[in-house]
Amino acid sequence: MATEPFASCAERGYHPFGDYLRRRFGGKVHKVSLHAGFTCPNRDGRVGVGGCTYCINESFNPQAGAPLRSIGEQMADGIAYMRRRFHAEKVFAYFQAFTNTYADLDTLRRVYDEAVVFPEVVGLSIGTRPDCVPDEVLDLVQGYTAKVEVWIEYGIQSIHERTLRRINRGHDFEAFRDAVARTLPRGIRVCAHVILGLPGESHEDMMRTAEALQPLGLHGIKLHHLYVARKTALERDYAAGTLRLFTAPEYVRAVCDFLERIPSGVAVQRLVGDTTSSDVLLAPQWPESKSRVLQMITEEFRRRGSVQGARVAT
Repeated sequence: MATEPFASCAERGYHPFGDYLRRRFGGKVHKVSLHAGFTCPNRDGRVGVGGCTYCINESFNPQAGAPLRSIGEQMADGIAYMRRRFHAEKVFAYFQAFTNTYADLDTLRRVYDEAVVFPEVVGLSIGTRPDCVPDEVLDLVQGYTAKVEVWIEYGIQSIHERTLRRINRGHDFEAFRDAVARTLPRGIRVCAHVILGLPGESHEDMMRTAEALQPLGLHGIKLHHLYVARKTALERDYAAGTLRLFTAPEYVRAVCDFLERIPSGVAVQRLVGDTTSSDVLLAPQWPESKSRVLQMITEEFRRRGSVQGARVAT
């Protein structure tokens, strides 16, 4: 178990990242999303072109579609917004768009330094791919653990090789396991990204992904349902009628089944995928709001008399 069980599992059925942050830092902590101008090896030809079939960064990170500004400017504006909107006292600098370890060491050091210099910053979170963390990059990232809490968020999406090929991920599950094994001993916390409802996956496939993640020592997990954004390769599958998407009640049941197989101490950083603009989202167009879906997850856990980690062997 990556972290100790938390009381909110009994209250909500799962362990929210926000509760972890309040306990860890003693106040409201929010993430400031950053775009450093990086690309992805699955776009520039190193391992592939076109990116993952579902991916358009602008669908979840507005910075990715805006003119590039300095990290300092993004941080200053983000801190002011989080203070004004959420009364946040502290923030994480969150490098979110594209692959945020995919550059030379001098460039990475410069942008990371520019983010953590603000006194409100208590954490550094770096979104990346498991095939883009050579040891020298992990050594660089490890250096920030003396100043702030450091997380690396690895996109895995599924453990199944046929799925990873179908969605054009450009790496396999072994690359993820190797990255996690090299990251954790450096005192860097690890969060895994998983998409439920990927093309061709059965319920059993999704549960096998959860079970494969159990023993890896993860500190956090992000889940979201497969959705179709405009201008993605996945849009063609949807138009052809070959793609089945979750309804909200179906997704809620899948989430609870999945989290029952994830240790209770693993902080849940996300449970519902959403987009920054309704113009980007093609499907599914759920009538339920994001907050309602979160409420439905808690209600489903209560109906079952279950919680996150209930199916994890002790």
